[in-house]
Amino acid sequence: MADEAHLDEDCIFCKIFRGEIPCFKVFEDDDILAFMDVNPIAEGHALVIPKHHSKNILETPSEWVGKTFAGAKRIAEAVHKTLKPDGINIVQANGPGAKQSVFHLHVHVIPRTMDDGLTMNWELVPGDIDDIGMLAEKIAANVA
Repeated sequence: MADEAHLDEDCIFCKIFRGEIPCFKVFEDDDILAFMDVNPIAEGHALVIPKHHSKNILETPSEWVGKTFAGAKRIAEAVHKTLKPDGINIVQANGPGAKQSVFHLHVHVIPRTMDDGLTMNWELVPGDIDDIGMLAEKIAANVA
């Protein structure tokens, strides 16, 4: 159920699910809202947001992250059934370095077609296996 205690009065996404700003709603339940991105990078680009305000995945309680990603799966299934794209990207950005533009946890569901020209893909370049292994050990030591 929406976490009224954790809403932000000035957040555009909180305003959307409170009905203060209109959206093209795709789905809503007690925990999430899914709506069309009004700045789409592809036809069918949708956003899924939790009804709990936290600025990114690092600050969001795991329960709300789970609800949000479960919602993203549900919306991805609907987008796939509707548009039958060649693929779907699920994108979630955290912080300015990742190009996060609205500081409320949200997941992008982006239908993709072959050769659509979107540039979020990267080439596969093998890394140094020893360096990767050492870094994996350091990260594993910090898993809570």
